[in-house]
Amino acid sequence: MTVILSVEPTASAPALRLRPWRGEDAVALMAAHRDPLLRRWLTASLVSEADARRWIDDQNEGWLAGVRFSFAVLERSSGKSEADQPVGHVVVKGGVDPADASAEVGYWTSAQVRGRGIASRALEAISRWALGPQCVMPLTRLNLLHAVDNHASCRVAEKCRYVLRSVLPAQPPAFPTEGHLHVRTNAAAGSVSVE
Repeated sequence: MTVILSVEPTASAPALRLRPWRGEDAVALMAAHRDPLLRRWLTASLVSEADARRWIDDQNEGWLAGVRFSFAVLERSSGKSEADQPVGHVVVKGGVDPADASAEVGYWTSAQVRGRGIASRALEAISRWALGPQCVMPLTRLNLLHAVDNHASCRVAEKCRYVLRSVLPAQPPAFPTEGHLHVRTNAAAGSVSVE
């Protein structure tokens, strides 16, 4: 199954295209992971092209299993082709209990595009898709977790109508600091353009 989501351009930002990660994205993925700020918030750091290829393979396995829907985020400016490099990532990860009808979302953007609204536009698109009828998992709730001191991530969550539900205790070593749990339900869902 291949899902491609489109995000319309705005007056100040180009269109976005969200598609599954591909093997040829490994170099861009590895370059993004060189950013110290990004590495600060991620639980895994990709330091080599082999690491990046393994990570992409894991994302593709998640698609095949129907439990992890990972999208590369591409900026679509006029004159650019499909060969554009990913500038971000968004993901919907299925929960442990399918009867729960919830999943977790995550996202990041590359240093060169941070602060331009790409994370919030991509998160909004994937949230609408995940909570809408076109998603392969019947979801009614999306959970978004981030470190308490990741203020930029908190702003993205709030902008996309994820309500802060609780502060979670630290769980070292994977999560060394307290975290925020934001939640969005299908009451906030809308339509999204699927190619």
